[in-house]
Amino acid sequence: MRHVPASGAVRELASLFLRLGVTAFGGPAAHIAMMRDEVVERRQWLTDDEFLDLLAATNLIPGPNSTEMAIHLGLKRGGRWGLVVAGCCFILPPAVMVGLLAWGYTSYGNTPQVEWLMYGVGPVIIAVVLHALWKLGASAIKGPLTAAVALLAAGLSLAGWNELALLAAGAAVMVMAHTWRPGIVTTLLAIAGGSATVLAQATATVAVPITLARLTLFFLKVGSVLFGSGYVLLAFLRADLTENWGWLTDQQLIDAITIGQVTPGPVFTTATFIGYLLAGTAGATLATIAIFAPGFVFVALSQPLIPRLRASALTSSVLDGVVVTSLGLMAAVTVHLGRAVLIDPITIGLAVIAAGLLLTAQLNTTWLVLGGAIAGWLLGS
Repeated sequence: MRHVPASGAVRELASLFLRLGVTAFGGPAAHIAMMRDEVVERRQWLTDDEFLDLLAATNLIPGPNSTEMAIHLGLKRGGRWGLVVAGCCFILPPAVMVGLLAWGYTSYGNTPQVEWLMYGVGPVIIAVVLHALWKLGASAIKGPLTAAVALLAAGLSLAGWNELALLAAGAAVMVMAHTWRPGIVTTLLAIAGGSATVLAQATATVAVPITLARLTLFFLKVGSVLFGSGYVLLAFLRADLTENWGWLTDQQLIDAITIGQVTPGPVFTTATFIGYLLAGTAGATLATIAIFAPGFVFVALSQPLIPRLRASALTSSVLDGVVVTSLGLMAAVTVHLGRAVLIDPITIGLAVIAAGLLLTAQLNTTWLVLGGAIAGWLLGS
């Protein structure tokens, strides 16, 4: 790595990640590819091996992978100030964009024109999520056991079981399977099932008032426990905000994810949109801070441990369990949202076309979302 004074490194980081925050469309994989091009190829701050070490570490902690990669690179290049600057500069531009779009949505979201735009975009988002699920599954499903855990998590989530209990159970099953303890997997599944049932019953739909404290704590919880793609965020949001508390409708959730997808940067800025929808500017600000803050802490704590984390079979087993369970949760919420969005032959056709383009032409998802919006606008005009 080329060394520069700390102040110079921080300025370099600010310039790079502000630009990436404005231009990084296409999801976490695209963001990380852009970061590699900048820090390995162009600036030669890191070798490929060092970059891959940091990438592996992002998969071992909760939170949005591409944002945590930015934070890792900031810490590696500029120390503690670099950590703060790189992460904030990557998050701030898209969060501001999403906040402005949330203002527009609350002002004009119920007009026929915007409804028709969302009519066209919703099916595209379903296709994008399904494509991400397929790609992630191809990497994460490593045998019959991981496939079974993912399928079971999807089924139990559809049955209303608590997502945190399922994540814990998935990790425990993979750890016990790795240690080859006879019968322990079946026992753990039964215990987890009972615990999840209790939690699901305890979080049955009730009238819960919207407060800034509750909103902030909810997004702090999500940022602290969510593994996997940003699309897994759907499962966590729907479980509480739609099903348990009734703060959002399925359509509002789809619209929020759409805005997070069509803007650059992390999909987690969906929290900004929802925060504004529920509690105005204060809600947007607190929700954004709460969902991203844990990532800064996890990166600061985990980077010094990277060599040991990479070598630990136990850590790998935990990660396998959490990742495949996250995929199951992602599949379950896609079923729920698909029911709300795929409502007629036109929306089904748009989803099929979008899926086909993703599989064959490998288009940037931003162009697909734009195409869906144009299709919805033409259909409604």
